[in-house]
Amino acid sequence: MTPQEWSGARLLVFNLATDIDHPVLGFTTYWVRELARRVGRVEVLTMQKGRLALPSNVRVHSVGLERGYSKPRRVVEFYKHLGGILREGPVAGCFSHMITVFSVLAAPVLRVRGVPLVSWYAHPSRTPTLRMAQWVSDRMVTSLPGSYPYRSSKVEVIGQGIDTALFAPARKPAEEEGLVLCVGRISPVKGHLTLVRALARVRRAWRLLIVGATTCREDEAYLDEVLATAARLQCGGRVTVAPAVPPDLLPGYFQRCAVHVNLTPKGFGDKVAWEAMSCGRPCVLANADFAGTLGRYQSALLFAPGDEAALAARVEAVLGWSAAERSLVGGYLRGQVEREHSLEGLAGRVLDVLGSCKGGGRS
Repeated sequence: MTPQEWSGARLLVFNLATDIDHPVLGFTTYWVRELARRVGRVEVLTMQKGRLALPSNVRVHSVGLERGYSKPRRVVEFYKHLGGILREGPVAGCFSHMITVFSVLAAPVLRVRGVPLVSWYAHPSRTPTLRMAQWVSDRMVTSLPGSYPYRSSKVEVIGQGIDTALFAPARKPAEEEGLVLCVGRISPVKGHLTLVRALARVRRAWRLLIVGATTCREDEAYLDEVLATAARLQCGGRVTVAPAVPPDLLPGYFQRCAVHVNLTPKGFGDKVAWEAMSCGRPCVLANADFAGTLGRYQSALLFAPGDEAALAARVEAVLGWSAAERSLVGGYLRGQVEREHSLEGLAGRVLDVLGSCKGGGRS
């Protein structure tokens, strides 16, 4: 389909949570907004909804998780809403974002009507539901080559959708000297223990700010271990933990830091790393899939997961740069994000992929 054809078409979007204040999934509101700029109407079918901040050509239909509906009730609600949407008129395509169960539930209905289904997945977890979603979807899309756990001819890498207008450098200098920032869910896979141990080796003045939330008892125990380790290494007074915040408040944190650190390993397309770079900040990373985005600075900013000595060396080096040098590197990284991972580029690629599908899935 051409851009002109999309401008008069209806797009169906499956979404896990549609809530601009959601600390993890609030960014999907920005994705829906960008898609809505390019199509006639967007119908969002979501597991749960919260505060909506969407244009007038978007409708949100929730299956009721926020109301406490049971799983069987949510399935009934799903088909009720899907049937109502399809009865109202043609749907040109369906984009399913990180909710493979919706892809599986909808596929038979969409196939009968010839509606192409493209499912997004960017996580290392392998599940039976994901395999089924891959089988019934026309195409699977993901952010990085290593962000999708299965090999399949259906998989296409389309980048991450970063709102570079929201995640932008500060208009005037905002960097706080020595501030090391780590944004994201507090969980063992995020590597905070490695970060604390590495920073204890750094001789330059530093402060660590962790912005994120725990989501289970295991995570809470892990946070206790991180703080206890910092205390044991005699740097507990330099570590601060702040609660997770919605997307519109994150740029202020990124703009303040001297360096952002992300320790999630290969297999995760952790969007906070791109958001930090989009704000013009150097980002030290453990995920080799980011090498393309880091470009000429990959040797200075990449390290092997779990390598405390290498991480300490990278952070110490970045803190040793002048503020002007950090801004220069950050400006280059922002340019990389704009070229490869902008929200505008992603929305266009999603519609291009949908437009190239015939609909009905491929086995």
